[in-house]
Amino acid sequence: MLPNSLATGLRTLAILAMGSFLAACANPGPSHPVDEPFDPYESQNRKVHEFNRSLDRAILRPAGRGYSNFLPDDIETLIGRFAFNLSIPGAIVNNILQGNGKGASEDLYRFAINTTVGLGGFFDPASEMGMPQATDADFGQTLHVWGAREGAYVELPLLGPSTERDTWGKVVDVFTNPLTYAIDEPENYYGTAASVSSRLSDRGRYSDTIDSILYESADSYAQARSLYLQNRRFELGGTEGGSYADPYDDPYSDPYEDPYDE
Repeated sequence: MLPNSLATGLRTLAILAMGSFLAACANPGPSHPVDEPFDPYESQNRKVHEFNRSLDRAILRPAGRGYSNFLPDDIETLIGRFAFNLSIPGAIVNNILQGNGKGASEDLYRFAINTTVGLGGFFDPASEMGMPQATDADFGQTLHVWGAREGAYVELPLLGPSTERDTWGKVVDVFTNPLTYAIDEPENYYGTAASVSSRLSDRGRYSDTIDSILYESADSYAQARSLYLQNRRFELGGTEGGSYADPYDDPYSDPYEDPYDE
């Protein structure tokens, strides 16, 4: 018999998953050129974007720089690995929902090796053994596999660029990680703390790149929107954005490897 917390979590996930799929598919949206952003909420999105920029300027940017300057690079790397390792069970669940048995198995083996031999994920023996990188699957990707449309572009407070489909995905992803139900308090907050720490580290490490988008471009909203949609469609195989060579890798895709390092 499943523990009550796990059973409740699985029921919640099933309900949210079904609701997300039906909501995403019920409103397919108008026909729109795939090479142009579908942004019917642009006026509201720009207001949220300005709020996010103000928050970044006042809190996140100085905190990220201070955090990154304070911690040695090796410690930042360890925390990033730990946070990423704790996210892998959620990716396993999404791979199962997508029918991707190979990805689920590879993620499971990587998680098992790095959690045990790698001391909870602080070290990465799985990569040293030549195991494939984790798939980093999420529920927005799952909805894409299920046939849900991308929907309109939206910018979320604090969370930043998204789409209607990915917004539903973010909601469900809160419930997809089995560790949320398997670990008791206060230990289950360690992952959240590590994730926040890793994000601050990212903000400090990629400060120049992020600043160039938010504060140096002629239209930071349009720039952020374009980069997000290109990167997201590229992650999903380019099936909604056409075929292109993506010149901008997501600076948050790997918490301890600089994709802009020449």
